[in-house]
Amino acid sequence: MKIYKAYAKVNTFLKITGLRGDYHEIISRFMRVDDLYDELSFEKKDTPDFKIIGSFSCTTEQNTIYKAYNELLEYTKSESLDKLMQTYAVKVDKNIPAFAGLGGGSSDAATYLKMCNEVLHLNLSIKELAEIGLKVGADVPFFIYGYDSANVSGIGEIVEPFDEPLLKFDVYTPNIEISTPKVYKSYRDNFFNPINSTELHKLKNATSIEVLESYSPEEANDLFNPALKEYPKLKKHQKDEYYFSGSGSSFFRVI
Repeated sequence: MKIYKAYAKVNTFLKITGLRGDYHEIISRFMRVDDLYDELSFEKKDTPDFKIIGSFSCTTEQNTIYKAYNELLEYTKSESLDKLMQTYAVKVDKNIPAFAGLGGGSSDAATYLKMCNEVLHLNLSIKELAEIGLKVGADVPFFIYGYDSANVSGIGEIVEPFDEPLLKFDVYTPNIEISTPKVYKSYRDNFFNPINSTELHKLKNATSIEVLESYSPEEANDLFNPALKEYPKLKKHQKDEYYFSGSGSSFFRVI
């Protein structure tokens, strides 16, 4: 059975631009981490229940793959999708740490949607898959599009490819599980200071290297200080020249 790679990402910068209801609008540069990925495949099973084979700390119902299945079924009303998941389990060889700011759950969901689209010949466009994926999570559309590097804005639904070389990263993840909603709430309550249009324009047009060379880790990622406030143990894991990805807990540097 074919194996599909679900790549990790880092945010070389992440800035809040405002609020949309309960959601935070962002401008962020997502870049694929080429040597860190989960591997997904379909595997025959004996029972009709939806099954995910892999090392997950959440229940099946909480898993982004299961959520992606439900959204895809709702969108397509596909009997062949229903039958596929009665016959096959989704096998995930998990390499991307969870709760780490590397997009592992979002990447798994995106990869699952693309797998089903290919295997079942659903003929959904990338745009349709991205719309379905956005209902699962804000980061899913980036992984649907499969760009090396992209400016991601809105609440994650606007994904614009950015032309720059794919960088190599050293990534390390402290054993600290971070709640993204908790970090965003701390930002809103304690650090709320959206960037202005001038800085937004500047960041959108700068390469990742230019940003990392001219911004400190705290300046490059608006969620770093809120994460430090909520999870003080992070501080002892911070090293020189390492930046913070997403809401954490992963740090990265260019190598």
